[in-house]
Amino acid sequence: MSRIVVLEDRCKGCLLCVAACPAGIIRQSGRFNQNGYKVVEVPDEDKDKCTGCASCAITCPDVAIRVYRSKKKEAADD
Repeated sequence: MSRIVVLEDRCKGCLLCVAACPAGIIRQSGRFNQNGYKVVEVPDEDKDKCTGCASCAITCPDVAIRVYRSKKKEAADD
């Protein structure tokens, strides 16, 4: 299962990743990081919807998102 991890200490809550996510699963959380910024999150019920496209990480100006992609299934030889 593909997933993202938000490095909360780096996140400034700019929400660019929210706009960039084609699955629409990233949202602003109610938590603040050590610098006083509201961080983003992917709710538990939406975590399995992540495709691993990395649009969020590419868009993030603070390099606060790590993307872990699932391995693609190999096609069966006919």
